[in-house]
Amino acid sequence: MKKKITTLLTLFIIMTCQLSFAAGTHGTDGQISGRSVGASICSLLIWPGIGQAINGQSTEKNVTHAVLGLTGIFRLWSFYDAIIDRQGGVWHNRI
Repeated sequence: MKKKITTLLTLFIIMTCQLSFAAGTHGTDGQISGRSVGASICSLLIWPGIGQAINGQSTEKNVTHAVLGLTGIFRLWSFYDAIIDRQGGVWHNRI
């Protein structure tokens, strides 16, 4: 039971930290739609970057998300980025 609570608490802290870092990037939020929800689920469950490709993002952003997906934790950021269909925010001191 302690292991489950610790895991959930860790995931909550990580998501909170990632969302606070999101405010500093220079992308513009889009609309949450059926497509963006499906794209975000693909980014979370299959591989980061797939959701950005479904949303029609630039190739540079897709590759960046796919490579950073190797870290594992980046899946949560990619999920968030896909669900809000955030446009822009590619490299140049932002992701």
